Amino acid sequence: MADLPPLNALRTFEVAARHLSFTRAAEELHITQAAVSQQMKGLEEALGVPLFRRLNRRLWLTDAGQEYACSVREALQIVRDATVRLRPEASHHDLTLSLPPSLAHKWLMPRLGRFIDRHPALTLRLHTTYEVMRLGIGPTAVHCAIRQGRGPYPGLFAELLLRENLTPVCAPGLAAQLATPEDLRRVPVIRDEGVSWADWLAAAGLPQRAIGAGPTFLDSSMAVQAAIDGRGVTLGRSVMIADDLAAGRLVEPFRHLGLQTPYLNAVWFLCPQGQEVTPAIQALLGWLKEEVSTAVTP
Repeated sequence: MADLPPLNALRTFEVAARHLSFTRAAEELHITQAAVSQQMKGLEEALGVPLFRRLNRRLWLTDAGQEYACSVREALQIVRDATVRLRPEASHHDLTLSLPPSLAHKWLMPRLGRFIDRHPALTLRLHTTYEVMRLGIGPTAVHCAIRQGRGPYPGLFAELLLRENLTPVCAPGLAAQLATPEDLRRVPVIRDEGVSWADWLAAAGLPQRAIGAGPTFLDSSMAVQAAIDGRGVTLGRSVMIADDLAAGRLVEPFRHLGLQTPYLNAVWFLCPQGQEVTPAIQALLGWLKEEVSTAVTP
């Protein structure tokens, strides 16, 4: 084991690299700043390469330090996960779910009360982000995720929750101006950065430039809200517009033409391989599958 640096120094390095500060690392580890500095000096000497550099009184990682930090972080997480698996008593009733903010806002939150009523002893924490989070095990980990994508997801348990369709939607007051798809030239068209009009326009027999100008949003829920507010027509994803269609806040002006096109990114449930059998994951996944099986789609 001569090639393995002291585990305590590796843990200190991971914290210092994450904060880019010896002072903040010392605060997290409850040791002195001098102890952090001494451990990092010893680690650099043992490795024979510098891991940190100081510029303008700020701490930066060297190229070697950045690469090493990623490897050390992954290795420590593996050790944490393995430790948790050895401690059945540590299986608590908290579950952290990562999902995109738009999906949380437009689909999950209106339904979440039913999950809480059914599983009052299970605390579900929502981690809303568009970033792909590393899923793990333990009290501080992100345990599972709902993601939109095409798969596959190597190393993870992945269950397809639903596939979506795309269809133009707008506020009821604007629908009167849209007798045929050609009328899209004369009204504002709200664009969702993650949704392409190309397939729908092709299905309608229209060229790519056959729609009017309008705002573009990075967040699907903002594009839908702009349509509800009467700002134009948007190409809505079925899971994002289901509740607003049911409530009459949105309508499909071309529903009678049957011009729905598939959205290529499906909705998946993901968790670490083997964790799908745990009671908490089973409770959440079972509930999600029930909800999507009764979902209102265009």
